[in-house]
Amino acid sequence: MDRITRRDTLKASAGLAAASGAGVLASTPAMSAIPVANVPAPKQPAEAGAELRVIRPTKFVDPDEVIWNENTAKFTAATGVKVRTDFVGWEDIRAQVAVAARTGAGPDVVVGWPNDPHLYADKILDMTELATYLGKKYGGWGALPQKYGKKAGTEQWLGLPMGSSGGALVYRKSWVNEAGYDAPPDDLGKFLDLCRKLKAKNHPVGWALGNAQGDGNGTAQWLLWAHGAAQVDEKNQVIINSKETIAALKYAAELYKNFIPGTLSWLDPSNNKAFIAEEISMTQNGVSIYFVLKNDPKTAAIAADTYHSRMPGSINGRAPEAGNTLNAMVFKHTKFPNAAKEYLRFMMEAEQYDAWLTKCLGYWAHPLLAFDQSDCWKSDPKIVAYRDTQKMTFWDGYRGPISSAAASVGAEYILVQMVAAVCAGAPTPEDAATDAARRMQRIYRKA
Repeated sequence: MDRITRRDTLKASAGLAAASGAGVLASTPAMSAIPVANVPAPKQPAEAGAELRVIRPTKFVDPDEVIWNENTAKFTAATGVKVRTDFVGWEDIRAQVAVAARTGAGPDVVVGWPNDPHLYADKILDMTELATYLGKKYGGWGALPQKYGKKAGTEQWLGLPMGSSGGALVYRKSWVNEAGYDAPPDDLGKFLDLCRKLKAKNHPVGWALGNAQGDGNGTAQWLLWAHGAAQVDEKNQVIINSKETIAALKYAAELYKNFIPGTLSWLDPSNNKAFIAEEISMTQNGVSIYFVLKNDPKTAAIAADTYHSRMPGSINGRAPEAGNTLNAMVFKHTKFPNAAKEYLRFMMEAEQYDAWLTKCLGYWAHPLLAFDQSDCWKSDPKIVAYRDTQKMTFWDGYRGPISSAAASVGAEYILVQMVAAVCAGAPTPEDAATDAARRMQRIYRKA
C-alpha cells in the first residue's frame, strides 16, 4: 500500500493538467495520509468535445458546493470537458430525475438518493468496472454503500455511492446533564424519560415528521428499527403491520408529547434551524448543525455544548441508523459516457475527495474504507460518531433486497406519514400500520 502525504504534494502538482488514454492523471495529492493501492485506472478517455450536465442535492454546509465546484473546475482543466452542475432542492431532485428517465433527455450524471439507481436500472450505465477499481485502490467499500451500489443478489454495480450523511443524535450536553443524565441513554425507556425531563425544564426535543427526504424518513426508520420492526422481510414480503411496528408507533406518540410545536411539517432544514436557535435540545441529524455552529463566532458557546452519539435503541450492538447516501448514476442517453464515468472517478480520487470530506467536516461521510484514515476524523473528536456511517447495517427497505419498490416507499414518504398520523392523534397505531401495509403492498406488487 502507498500513502499520499503532504510531502508528495510538491512532487506531483505538475501533473494537474495532464491526461492519457488511461484517463485523467492525478492532480494535487490529498493532504491526509490515505492508504492507496497501486491499481490502474479504467481506460475511459473522454470523448472529443464532451460536455456534461450534472445534478445533485443542494448544500447544507457551504464547502459542499464550493469544494465540489473547485474539483469540477480541476477536472475541466485537466480534460477540457466542460461540466455544469445544478444544485437541486432535496425534495425536488427525484422529480427532475423522473422526467429525464422518461424523456431520455436532461442530465448526463445524477448524484441522487440511495435507491434511485434501482428505480432506473434499465436506463443507466453499468458501474461495475469503476466501482471495482475504486474499491481495490481505497481499501474496499463499506457495507452500506455496497448495499446501495449493487444490484440485489449480484456483484453488478448500478450506482456509485459518493458519501452518506449520517443520522446521529445531536444534543446539548449541559441541558442533558441538567435533566439528570450524563449522556443520552441507549435504553428506549430511559431515553423517553430524558425527553420528558428536558421538556419539563423548557428544553423540548424535535424530530422531523414532514415529507423530508433525509430527516423525515430517518425519523421513521429509527423508530421502527429500534423496536425490531421492518417494512419487508428478506423476500420482499410486506411485514410492516406487526406488533413491533405497533410498539414503535405507540412509543412515537409518547415521544411526540415532548416535541416542539410544528414538527409535523418539518422539512430537512427545519431541525437545523430549531437547534441553532436553541429551541430544541436534541434531534437526529448529520454534522451540518455542528458545522454551522462551530464556524460562526456568535454561536461558539452553543457549539462547545453540542455533542453527538448513536441513536438509542441499538439491537445486538447495531445502531438503528442508516445514512442518507449520495448515489451517482449515469444515464444511457448521455452522448459522452466515458467523460461521465471519468468525471465520477476523478471526483472520487483521494486528491479531490479528501478535501471535500475534510472541509465539509465529514458531512458526506466516505464510502471507501481507506478514508477512515483521513485527517477529517482526527480534527475534532465530536464528529467521530459520523465516521463509520458507511459501516451501518440498516438500509432503506430493510430487511429486503434493495429494489425499485423500496425506493418508491421512501419517495412516497409512507413510513414517516404513518408515524406522523399517529403523533397527530388521527388513526390508532393499528389503523396506521394497516394503511401503510396497504400502500406498500400496492408498490411491491408492481415491482
